[in-house]
Amino acid sequence: MGLWRDKFNRRKVLKAGLLGAATAVVPIGVDAAQWAVEPANFILRPATTRVLSFYNVHTGETLKTVYFDRGEYVPDALREVNYFFRDFRANQVRAIDPQLLDLLHRINRALDTSQPFNLISGYRSPATNAWLASQSEGVARHSLHMEGLASDINVQGRSLALLQVVALAMRGGGVGYYPRSNFVHVDTGRVRRW
Repeated sequence: MGLWRDKFNRRKVLKAGLLGAATAVVPIGVDAAQWAVEPANFILRPATTRVLSFYNVHTGETLKTVYFDRGEYVPDALREVNYFFRDFRANQVRAIDPQLLDLLHRINRALDTSQPFNLISGYRSPATNAWLASQSEGVARHSLHMEGLASDINVQGRSLALLQVVALAMRGGGVGYYPRSNFVHVDTGRVRRW
């Protein structure tokens, strides 16, 4: 980690004028504990077209969609995402925060993978959330899942530890690490970790 900081510290990157031009460099195969958690490590150019791919572990459904194109969100794609993220237990749909999609897109780019996000949990109705909270201490009674602001995910071929480190570095909201349940929670609430 010391060598990384010596060669690529934030001041040097800024002085070199690379802030707007650099792309993410996430070393594949590097243990997440060795990777410095600094925003400078995840400098990404804004994408003009944003694509996300998902696999729903409960329903078996897949979705690959261009949700942002030519400077605008694509309404039909957002509707597809809303349905995909639905509470499958109650069959209820809610609008998913486009900022959550942007956060997932940035995470995907930093992970440098073509694998879809495995979606463990997206939107949860209040009834489903209450039931899950009664079954587990790890479910918040006022979860941001109920507002369409959160997702529980993993990515095949990328460790949960690396996914957590990348999500934390994005500083886009809350990040929860659940290795025993094999997922990382990301949301667009206030920046925090657990």
